[in-house]
Amino acid sequence: MAHIAKDKKMLTARVRRIGGQVASLERALDSDLDCQAVLQQIAAVRGAVNGLMLEVLEGHLREHVAPMMGRRERAELDPVVAILKRYLK
Repeated sequence: MAHIAKDKKMLTARVRRIGGQVASLERALDSDLDCQAVLQQIAAVRGAVNGLMLEVLEGHLREHVAPMMGRRERAELDPVVAILKRYLK
C-alpha cells in the first residue's frame, strides 16, 4: 500500500477531522438540538467520510489497478475517477 504510506499524514489528518465532526454530532445529540441541525452534522460527517474514501480509492486504482491494465484501459481511468468524484460528493 505505497499510496497509503505516502499519503499517511494527510489521511490521518482527515481521519482526525472526521473524529471531530463525529464528536460534534454527539454533542448536538446530547444538547437536544433540533433535527435540522443534527441532519446537517450527519451530512457533514458523511461528506467527510466520502472524501476520505475517494482519496484511498483513487490511490488504489492508480497505484494497484492501473499498472495491471493496458494502455487503452488506463486511458479510461480518469473518466471513472471523475464519475466517482461526482458520485461521492
